[in-house]
Amino acid sequence: MESYINIVYLISSVCFIYGLKMLSHPKTARNGNMIASLGMLLAILATIIPEILSGNSSLNFTMIGIAMIIGTIIGTFFAIKVEMTQMPQLVAIFNGFGGGASAFVAAESFGVQDGMFFTVSVVLSLVIGTLTFTGSFIAFGKLQGLVTTKPVTFPGQQILNGFLAVVMIVAAYMIPTYGINSFYIIVALSALLGILLVVPIGGADMPVVISLLNSYSGIAAAMTGFVLYGSGDETKAAGSALIICGSLVGASGMILTQIMCKGMNRSLANVIFGAVGGDDSGDGSGDGKQLNIKSYSTEEAAMIFDAAEKIIVVPGYGLAVAQAQHAVREVAEYLEGKGKNVLYAIHPVAGRMPGHMNVLLAEANISYEQLKDLDEINPEFEDCDVALVLGANDVVNPAARSDQSSPIYGMPILNVDKAKTVMVNKRSMNAGFAGIQNELFGYDNTIMIFGDAKDMLTKLLNDLKEL
Repeated sequence: MESYINIVYLISSVCFIYGLKMLSHPKTARNGNMIASLGMLLAILATIIPEILSGNSSLNFTMIGIAMIIGTIIGTFFAIKVEMTQMPQLVAIFNGFGGGASAFVAAESFGVQDGMFFTVSVVLSLVIGTLTFTGSFIAFGKLQGLVTTKPVTFPGQQILNGFLAVVMIVAAYMIPTYGINSFYIIVALSALLGILLVVPIGGADMPVVISLLNSYSGIAAAMTGFVLYGSGDETKAAGSALIICGSLVGASGMILTQIMCKGMNRSLANVIFGAVGGDDSGDGSGDGKQLNIKSYSTEEAAMIFDAAEKIIVVPGYGLAVAQAQHAVREVAEYLEGKGKNVLYAIHPVAGRMPGHMNVLLAEANISYEQLKDLDEINPEFEDCDVALVLGANDVVNPAARSDQSSPIYGMPILNVDKAKTVMVNKRSMNAGFAGIQNELFGYDNTIMIFGDAKDMLTKLLNDLKEL
């Protein structure tokens, strides 16, 4: 029986690896998700069935069944009801739940075994899992507007964080002496540290934070796998599977975090400690001058599109808020029917989470081949007739290239200002998530079309058809 169970755990691990590989492309992502889910189901069954067959298990299978049913109902409800604009918040919550689950397993195993390796595994699982839980819910609050998106900083903040880390190390060292009291200290300080690590991070850096917390949740799961591996022979196989699963999540999350940092031309340390987005007092230009805004109607915009040959659409969070992905596809299809070339420019940190724009456009069945990343699309703007910016702000702000005082200076941006005409759709002149206005809006080749993105695109399509 043990050999068969180990084989099932091996198959489960292969499902995780293969499923993650398939998530790298929209055409296979859905199947990859299903395969990874199958791997998790196999791991659960491989853990429970031997206990059932043994007949002398101390597990409460009724409670396990109830927990699985409740989890299935909650997961299905969120999958159906949560809007695409709220997906970053949902990902943040799931990261928190993953970290919390790891912390609970470690807490249940506290004091079960002696030995340095086991104790260190339990402590790391507790610390990383707990700070992931509290940090993820602070990230959720920032994304949802329940917590200020501005960095919350105070003098000596990093010194306090370092002090808390030292106290936790001392508490871990004193576990053999103080036992449960050390446990309480570690959990409480980990929860506080999770909050203190996320509150000083500005809203503009939330995509990086979500990716980093996702990595933390995977690392916490891997540490919990070591806890299970050391808890006894009956949990070694389950621990091995969890180590593999957690390591995959931790590594992929860290790689994605590095990609996000590269997309902003900043180090991870600068994202965590830089407090970008704290000053929203700017008036929209890099040199403090009043912007010369030109507002156009959709009828005037339609005439410009009618004369254009090459159009690049730049989606941003405004498109997500308006749920305008289907409307932009309809406009693009109409223009393509007129023989025009339509492409989509995707910045790696556009939106509120990694891949946010890709997910939105894929939902509208826009061809993945039309989606071009930063390096691929930037040379295309120089011979582009119209760049249509839909709710994007910081990722198209030329201040990143020219204004050394700007908090986004040095961040690679989409060079939309190189296009012959730049059409920017915004609901208002409010600053972006970085807390600064966009000097692009005052450029001579830029025109503004104010209003909800979906309504604007619907009117634009009607006006195009009337030409």
